[in-house]
Amino acid sequence: MVERQQKILEAAVRVIARSGVRGLRVEKIAAEAGISTSLIYYHFTNRAGLLRKTLEFVSDRAAAYTEEAAAEAADPRAELELLLFGELQDTQAVRENSTAWGELRASAVFTPELREPLAESTRIWVDEVAEVIRSVDGADVRAEDAAERLTGLVEGLSERWLSGSMELDRARELLRGAIALELDRAGT
Repeated sequence: MVERQQKILEAAVRVIARSGVRGLRVEKIAAEAGISTSLIYYHFTNRAGLLRKTLEFVSDRAAAYTEEAAAEAADPRAELELLLFGELQDTQAVRENSTAWGELRASAVFTPELREPLAESTRIWVDEVAEVIRSVDGADVRAEDAAERLTGLVEGLSERWLSGSMELDRARELLRGAIALELDRAGT
């Protein structure tokens, strides 16, 4: 990715996290990135193209920090925990990313062109989590179902934590319990 494109996408994530998708104006992103609006149109053609690329950027950035956290795992169960807990880190990148993801997800209700890219990003994440669940010794559960439940829970817990409805430690405690229940159901 070209450095300018990355700068624009980082600015788009920050603007979406603060203002939502419905309040997204190319002028706001240009001001945030310190560039002209014409440069945004040059790289992304239109607002829809910018939104699609921002969604991809958010997904790729989340994959990078969750996989980085999971790489330190000693076994598949620990890898699963670290992979999911990667979304519940109190860092600027995670806060921005998770907030922007929630805004993009909510706006897909009214923005049909976001639905398929969002569904594809979600499928990729669920598949990654399911793959780790399958690698846990003795796992005899439908890994895809467990992955859907756990990733959905992470999104909900993240939203509650970010909105101040729940403390981060409580969100982590609930996620840890859900992982244990899913894996215990699997007989591990």
